Amino acid sequence: MYGLKHSASGAKLTILVAQCLYLGLSGYWLTTGNQSRLLTWTMAGCLAVIFFRLNAMMFLWLPRGIGWPEALGNSLAFALYYLGFPLLLIHGGHFNLVAYVLGLICFVAGSLINTTAELLRKPFKADPRNAGKLYRGGLFKYAIHINYFGDVLWVLGCALLTSNPFALLIPLMLLALFIFSYIPTADRYLADKYGAAFTAYQRETKELIPFIW
Repeated sequence: MYGLKHSASGAKLTILVAQCLYLGLSGYWLTTGNQSRLLTWTMAGCLAVIFFRLNAMMFLWLPRGIGWPEALGNSLAFALYYLGFPLLLIHGGHFNLVAYVLGLICFVAGSLINTTAELLRKPFKADPRNAGKLYRGGLFKYAIHINYFGDVLWVLGCALLTSNPFALLIPLMLLALFIFSYIPTADRYLADKYGAAFTAYQRETKELIPFIW
């Protein structure tokens, strides 16, 4: 995942096709379910935003190398979002005003944090004069993995929208994945690549959650 410059042939296409299949199935479930129409359209809108953001990032805004292990892993992970949340909404979900409002706030905030952090970093990474330099600007001055924090927030937002307590397992699993796998792996890669610069960055900056950890 880290340091890969070229995609395996068809890896990105596999992710895109998997997402389209997931969306088609979740769309069918949502339109044939008996849940609140407001929740139906809200969830459908959130899934559309997720689809646009993920694919715009992958193909347009921040194209990077993706290998087959990451492509297959991402395709399976996306099933939790595209299929899991609609299923949990239909089976055991209900409308709760407080959860609905909090869910929308978390979803919008998380989506903005994740996308803004990446797009603010893009010009720095694209400038040849910054080759070999560690980026600490934009939203990344608040947390080393602020983009992951955005992911946790928008996933939590989707879970709250369902008002199904079992849906909270999805953001909890994602948080655990970041803490115990993605962040340690990323930190080792960054430490090897940037050395003392990253050591100082890690000492002076929170890992994931601004002002907390």
